[in-house]
Amino acid sequence: MTQYTDIGRHPCPDGFKYASVMRKGKPVHDGDSFSLHHPPMNCGKRAKIFAPFAALRGFDFELICKDVLYEEKRPLDDDRIQALNDTLCLLHEKTFRRRLAQINAVTAEAEYYVPCTDEHNEAYQKKGIYRKVRGIVHAADPLQRMLRIADEEISFDDLYSVVIVNRTGESI
Repeated sequence: MTQYTDIGRHPCPDGFKYASVMRKGKPVHDGDSFSLHHPPMNCGKRAKIFAPFAALRGFDFELICKDVLYEEKRPLDDDRIQALNDTLCLLHEKTFRRRLAQINAVTAEAEYYVPCTDEHNEAYQKKGIYRKVRGIVHAADPLQRMLRIADEEISFDDLYSVVIVNRTGESI
């Protein structure tokens, strides 16, 4: 029958080769040369030593992604749909040819819905976030139902609002 002696939190069997070392516990340095060169360190300072070491590559990014507050797609009322249609028609008139888009250089700000793409999140394909982009409109294509603004291609179905901005930065 094996008898166990608790040392700290770990049980130690009687025949364990290093039982005597475990029973001694943590070394104590009082007044010797080691304690003069290496004073005891508190836990907070000791933890800083290992802070630059990332045992799991990409884990910090995954934690940041979990902090995103996702929401359901907002429904559009009839007034907002009409305002979007009017603005998109105006943008189409000013950008339906590439040369015309360059000459007019219409600046707009669009707010649009982006669904959650994190497979490990409970909001995956159920919820998303709203983003805003501001820049020169390259195209508002009613056939492909896409708005190209700055470097973004946004589906008309994901648009929440589009506002044309004048040269001074004020919305029209």
